[in-house]
Amino acid sequence: MRRFVRDNSLSLFFGLIFLLALIGQGLTGHADYNAQQVSDGLATVSLGRYLTSSSFAVDVAENWQSEYLQFLLYILATVWFLQRGSPESKAPGEAGTESDREQKVGRYADAAAPVAARVGGLTTRVYGMSLTLVMGLIFVASWFVQSLAGRVAYDERQLAQLQAPISWPQYLASPEFWNRTLQNWQSEFLAVGSMVVLSIYLRQRGSPESKPVGEANTTTGAEG
Repeated sequence: MRRFVRDNSLSLFFGLIFLLALIGQGLTGHADYNAQQVSDGLATVSLGRYLTSSSFAVDVAENWQSEYLQFLLYILATVWFLQRGSPESKAPGEAGTESDREQKVGRYADAAAPVAARVGGLTTRVYGMSLTLVMGLIFVASWFVQSLAGRVAYDERQLAQLQAPISWPQYLASPEFWNRTLQNWQSEFLAVGSMVVLSIYLRQRGSPESKPVGEANTTTGAEG
């Protein structure tokens, strides 16, 4: 057990703080929702009802879709785009998907390689894009859930104010939907861009996301 925890401590750490943050979001969101209900002269709801409500679902989904979009774009962008001096970038002149020899696929794969990397053909091509495909599917699914739950939550507010509800296509074209979406996207893009640029000049000793402390600022692709 101790070895398992040591070998998987990074994923366990983020899994734990994810659950704690989700629980915290549920509790504080419930309190905030009920405060708004009281302010509007409406009945409060139980925690269980709030956690299964469209209001909670849209808040969770809009965060998930933006995070997965961030990593989807970052994975794709780092294939073709370069940033001299950043440990997050390949070295200048190395843009692209690289050769089979460099990627150790097909006849260049060794015995320890995954089966999908050794067999060649369509299987290997799909496996070579599997990270992007899965990230993309999760992004699309989360964005779809956001749109559905967001529309229900929006219509609930409309009805509470004695206004007409709207259809799903109308919600997709509404300022409400795009405001929710873009306010998350811009923060994700800023964070990733900042990481790329700041890692050129700043360091964190021992982190693979940083260059070695004594490495030159112009060195690209080095990891600490």
